[in-house]
Amino acid sequence: MNTLLKDKNILIMGVANKWSIAWGIAEEFNKAGANLAFTYQGERSLANIEKLTKDMKKVKIIECDVTQDEDIKNAFDELKEDFDVLHGVVHCIAHAKKEELAGKYMDTSREGYHMAQDISAYSLVVVTKYAKELMVEGGSIVTLSYLGAERAIKNYNVMGVAKAALEASTRYLAADLGKENIRVNAISAGPVKTLAAKGVSDFSKLMKEFEERVPLGRIVDAREVGGTAVFLCSNLSSGITGEVIHVDGGFSIVG
Repeated sequence: MNTLLKDKNILIMGVANKWSIAWGIAEEFNKAGANLAFTYQGERSLANIEKLTKDMKKVKIIECDVTQDEDIKNAFDELKEDFDVLHGVVHCIAHAKKEELAGKYMDTSREGYHMAQDISAYSLVVVTKYAKELMVEGGSIVTLSYLGAERAIKNYNVMGVAKAALEASTRYLAADLGKENIRVNAISAGPVKTLAAKGVSDFSKLMKEFEERVPLGRIVDAREVGGTAVFLCSNLSSGITGEVIHVDGGFSIVG
């Protein structure tokens, strides 16, 4: 175990199961000595997190529906009962209807567009607003993006547009909070084999093409993304804010 995050209180939002990037991040934070809290939505999510964290030191698990402002406020009020000070938030929340990903972007429904933006991008804004109140010693907020925010990736469509909004929000939030010593950054992860990724049509083909072209010659895994998140929440990254860091084996420079 390293000590980069020793005695740091960190909230991780978006752990779905043991294959999710959020869980890979959580494992690395646990190794780095952080005190962890998790949010969940629904009984299935709660059961998964309880199972995954059973061997960790004491953790806080809080219900939170990020489509409801009052729910987010209540979650941070509950978090304050255990954590007087919050040092970091890892926002790993994104969602779009599967049918909105395939086909032509121009066929995106208004409802589907609003849903993707609300859950995947706007949620970071509201979470940051309430997290700020607990970050009295400064802190770090990290969110997850993907190359589809920068380029038109087949079968990513409305989610790519939502990720673009997420990256723009990262910059604006960083500008808002810099003077309070709160940093906001994004990690643009390469394709990782998660259950959510299977919702992208032709994902297996995408992975094969990725491996053939990526400079490192392999896909990255969730723990590598987690290592970067640890860095971004540690004092080693104290001069970095408003950035999108690619953890994709170099694919973004050649793809």
